[in-house]
Amino acid sequence: MGGRYHPLLAPVRAVSGPVYGVRMTAVPAPTLSLSADEARRIALRAQGFLGAPDRRAGVRGVLRRLGAVQLDTISVLARSHELIPYARLGAVGRETVEAAYWSEGHAFEYWSHAACILPVEEWPYFAFRRRAHRERGRRWHDLADRDAACARVWERLQTDGPLTASELGGAKNGGVWWDWSETKIAVEWLLDIGEVVCAERRGWKRVYDLAERAVPGELFHDDLDDTECLRRLVTQAGTALGVATRADLADYHRLRGEQVAAVIADTPLVPVEVAGWGKPAWADPAALAAPARGRHRTTLLSPFDSLIWDRPRTERVFGFTHRLEAYVPKPKRVHGYFAMPLLAGGHLVGRVDPGREGGTLVARQVSMAARAAVEPMARALVEAAAWVGCEDVRVDRCDDPALAAALRAELPHAWRSAPR
Repeated sequence: MGGRYHPLLAPVRAVSGPVYGVRMTAVPAPTLSLSADEARRIALRAQGFLGAPDRRAGVRGVLRRLGAVQLDTISVLARSHELIPYARLGAVGRETVEAAYWSEGHAFEYWSHAACILPVEEWPYFAFRRRAHRERGRRWHDLADRDAACARVWERLQTDGPLTASELGGAKNGGVWWDWSETKIAVEWLLDIGEVVCAERRGWKRVYDLAERAVPGELFHDDLDDTECLRRLVTQAGTALGVATRADLADYHRLRGEQVAAVIADTPLVPVEVAGWGKPAWADPAALAAPARGRHRTTLLSPFDSLIWDRPRTERVFGFTHRLEAYVPKPKRVHGYFAMPLLAGGHLVGRVDPGREGGTLVARQVSMAARAAVEPMARALVEAAAWVGCEDVRVDRCDDPALAAALRAELPHAWRSAPR
């Protein structure tokens, strides 16, 4: 976009008086057209991958910028919610990441794109979802006497303070993972409807507390109607994505398309056309006003990173098809269990399925788009290895033998030039 004048952002003045005998009124500004490359750069900047990282804002700044950080049980290099700030800020300490999320009441966990860490100030805007759970009256588990079970859980939390499901009486009945105990079903229902909140994870277990105690008083209310909640979440999604279709905006917090359509005209987002997208799109006016330029981040991305968690959008923006294969039978995997895309120069140029063996980061399977991806792949592997305390990197397999040899040759150079 390079500082180009955008008529959409220019002030519009209504003219109601006669001009040379003609009564004139202002007309809507034409829809701004963006190239696919401009849209890609706007998306990168909105997500924190273009321009100098804001290290002063730190992990909490990343969370507030994104609006949601997805949680997942898989841990390879680290858990996904740790990989999100790492990808944007570099080698921030993992303990620092956890403390930034869970200390001093700065965040809570709730249902957004999936189970996500959310800034605590967003609590009022998820009232629409809490109400929807109440109106539905059940979750996928149910109890014969849920009210009694919920009352027992609530009284226990009131008396003993924040507790895990195990401390409340056990999470499972002793069978498969979905065979939840009565206590677990009750406390999760209370979380769904907002009586209980998860404001911390301890050893990957949710720590439950009464919402009235954990959420700051000025935020602890469900006063906002559904329209105001949806307007805020669509605006937030648009800001975090930079430029997006209606489907993109809906997917960010898992809204329905009709919910987005009902409020989008009342948000600050402005309509744009993006070459090659084939669908109407909307953009954050602040993203349009600021030229999307600066240094690109080179890093490995969690498959649950909000830059790429929407697979159709990833293909449209980056021309990159990605699939999480953790739940695919091993013989049918193409790129590996937890293949992490490589972001370099503002493009997705490869992927690696990482693992750890003692002090060695193992690139179990690597693919790269071209020879130019070798140096950034080596740099990203070395940086990730150092971050998780590994002292070596080993490349096991690569889909191109010549690129595999080049990558192995490049790794020593990457180690020598890595920050100490």
